[in-house]
Amino acid sequence: MAVSACGGDGKVGSNDNASSPAANAGSTSTSNTPTSIAISNAAAARFLMQAGMGATRAEIAQVQALGYSGWIDQQMAMPASQSRWDWLRSKGMDASEFRNSQAGFDSCAWKKLINSPDSLRQRICFALSEILVVSIEGLVNGGGWKAFAAANYLDLLEANCFGNYRDLLQKISTNTAMSLYLTYRGNTKYNPATGALPDENYARELMQLFSIGLVNLNQDGSVMTQNGAPIESYGLDDITGLARVFTGWDFDLSTSNTSTPDYHRRPLRQYPNKHESGAASFLGQNIPAGISGEEALKRSLDIIFAHPNLAPFISKQLIQKLVTSNPSAAYVARVSAVFNHNGQASGLNAKGDMKAVIKAILLDDEARNLNNTQLSHFGKLREPIQRFLAWAHSFNANSPSDLWRVGDTSDAGTKLGQSPLRSPSVFNFYRPGYVPPNTSIAAASLSAPEMQMVSESSVVGYVNFMQDIIDGTRGGNDLQADYSNLLLLADNPAALVGEINLLLAAEQLSNASVQTIQNAIASIPMTTTNSERAKYQRIYAALLLVLASPEFIVLK
Repeated sequence: MAVSACGGDGKVGSNDNASSPAANAGSTSTSNTPTSIAISNAAAARFLMQAGMGATRAEIAQVQALGYSGWIDQQMAMPASQSRWDWLRSKGMDASEFRNSQAGFDSCAWKKLINSPDSLRQRICFALSEILVVSIEGLVNGGGWKAFAAANYLDLLEANCFGNYRDLLQKISTNTAMSLYLTYRGNTKYNPATGALPDENYARELMQLFSIGLVNLNQDGSVMTQNGAPIESYGLDDITGLARVFTGWDFDLSTSNTSTPDYHRRPLRQYPNKHESGAASFLGQNIPAGISGEEALKRSLDIIFAHPNLAPFISKQLIQKLVTSNPSAAYVARVSAVFNHNGQASGLNAKGDMKAVIKAILLDDEARNLNNTQLSHFGKLREPIQRFLAWAHSFNANSPSDLWRVGDTSDAGTKLGQSPLRSPSVFNFYRPGYVPPNTSIAAASLSAPEMQMVSESSVVGYVNFMQDIIDGTRGGNDLQADYSNLLLLADNPAALVGEINLLLAAEQLSNASVQTIQNAIASIPMTTTNSERAKYQRIYAALLLVLASPEFIVLK
């Protein structure tokens, strides 16, 4: 399914001009000047599905007016909405009775993803949460307040997702949630009496997952080899050396204790008596003895940040999250070059400029060229969360009670099989290089990362969950969608399916799929006694059939 769903008829509209360089004028401009080349409805919707949570008619018009680059600039300049932390506080979740529960976390996470107008910021925050992984389930031995710790971690990612990646590494490394999840909170120096060594967990994952990866990479993401074998980027000695740096870090309880969640909002504090003050070495570099724990951390992160693997390792994963699971080597190289230098700033800030990297990914010809929708290897499987959010965003789903009772949707058999910040391991819900075995995808030497979450149970569970969500009166959630625009089209199956095809699938449904869905909708009679109910039945059916179609599930 993932390699065959090309979408639509493969026709490029006359206003899209996808095959000519001029068509991508908006992809190279960094100004807010509207593009001189008209952007079709379908092209704008497709862009919004890569860059945000989904498409609405109003947002399509914005993209057409501002151009791709201008829309990105507008989104990046948009102020952040209420933080997850502050929402929890506003609901009284800091009362002592909630100290040892996760109550409120799912609600504040879904509220942001569904309701925030800064959809680009939320999309990048979500992508980063799947690279710099923390799971609320793993926040143990932290004095409680898991909901606040997890909310603060997402708030941190959101606040820094348009900043510099070096700063982000610094902030996650001194974050209470990360310190609990990867077990270095309270990590102490070598004890010669007991033989106890510093915990190596975070040192390992910081290199393996958050920065440079396991093997040396060329700038286009390809693996460096020696005598036919990949060259490892680090070894056990490097982990041991870096682990010494992550000693002496613990909660900052200088102005409060754990009877309130406030300590989770402050960075970790360095306790010198627990810090390993001797020299440390890793990645061929030395951290001298006798310097403070804060300085040792700074120098260590500088070493990691300077590693040549960082740009291709992170750039490729971000491309996979936003655009396509199998980007060309040239695409990765172009984004890596921007990651290494944004072309504007000087010094440290020239590297790791997330605004520049995000623009490079979304405005690249490989992302914007509509001819690529015809390539079997191009595109990505939408994660279950992203499928759900596409519906919620396109039809302005809201929670009248402001309680956002979507809940934990991790159960694959009855819900989405995925839920925000509830990854089953530090390796995320899926591996970026996952290849589904015994498939045409494997035979073509392609990867399909999100298919690691696909099973017989998850396919059925997703459809059943969406059926309940779409209706709004089933399933126990409190979301209400706005179908007023669809009600005007319910008498006309072709118009109804066409509108949903645009908003959810960027008009990528094949003619056969469109005709099948139209026939199904037309078979639902429009009764004179309860015409409004019949219209809603048609809307619900059309939405569900599009949401279940392979051309929607595979984002081209």
